[in-house]
Amino acid sequence: MSADSVSSCPVPHVPKDTVLLGHGGGGRLMQQLLEGLILPAFRNPALDRRHDGAVVEFGGERVAFTTDSYVVHPLFFPGGDIGRLAVHGTLNDLAMCGAKPRYLSAGLIIEEGLPMADLGRIVESMRQAAAAAGVSLVTGDTKVVDRGKGDGLFINTAGLGVVPPGVDVGPDRLRAGDVIILNGDIGRHGMAIMAQREGLAFESTIVSDTADLSGLVAATVAAGVDMHCLRDCTRGGLGASLIELAETAGLHIRLREAAVPVVEPVRGACEILGLDPLYVANEGRCVLMVPPHEVAPALAAWRAHPEGRGACVIGEVGDPRRGGGGVTVESQIGTERLLDLFSGEQLPRIC
Repeated sequence: MSADSVSSCPVPHVPKDTVLLGHGGGGRLMQQLLEGLILPAFRNPALDRRHDGAVVEFGGERVAFTTDSYVVHPLFFPGGDIGRLAVHGTLNDLAMCGAKPRYLSAGLIIEEGLPMADLGRIVESMRQAAAAAGVSLVTGDTKVVDRGKGDGLFINTAGLGVVPPGVDVGPDRLRAGDVIILNGDIGRHGMAIMAQREGLAFESTIVSDTADLSGLVAATVAAGVDMHCLRDCTRGGLGASLIELAETAGLHIRLREAAVPVVEPVRGACEILGLDPLYVANEGRCVLMVPPHEVAPALAAWRAHPEGRGACVIGEVGDPRRGGGGVTVESQIGTERLLDLFSGEQLPRIC
């Protein structure tokens, strides 16, 4: 659909009387909302790449630009808080474009009654996370909403970064034969939030994996690895991230379940709650797609970095199957199943 046709035809996939429920990101309904309403309304080449951020030419440089909003509940959780999460999430979206982050903005939507001590802790977390990454938070805004209207605090961020010469990563660069590398175990962020929210006690505390991945990507660039695509596995987890990439590129992705690391506390919690770790959110995990000859140098670069020590090959990209792109999973007993997006999300309000 072209932008010119938006006003003259009904919105595809999303009926006008649809009531949006849930909290967005990673689900089939949200994908339909984006494809049926948002993308046609604002269509342009940068947006059409369907990446974690836009890469645009500005002042003789290629600049990556991204924005995101954070509505996680509770505000504090094992391994972090909403402030640290907001900074890391924005840095990671820039990194997935191959960019070196430079500047951030932050908009704080504060609910009346939020303790100043809590707000101070969150701001300090944001300061520390930005300083550790070597970026500056240069502008922002604050708003206060009535008690009961904001769930404590919502944070909106935007980020700017510079893409080094010769670096070009995105779903449009995926090719059949590319190998998929994951930087570590999955599911810890979503399960840390779930346990904290519901007061669940497990034998060992599950700690969020929230982390800044820009240094990991910078190390990959420094190693001269030809990166075809990067994607962080946030809302919707590893499964949703790969499905979105496969559908955008029109290619088939084959995932080997036995190769995907899941620590025992997360696996046990998922079994108790009836959740699939492939769809549980992460905030410090990403996948890298490279040609076969780049696998060895990519793994070496990642395993030498603190955020990539658990790097492993988990699958490959293949030619499109009938009907276009999709993701299949080879189970540990050799059977194969098709992955699909949920109509909603397994775990709401985790980002």
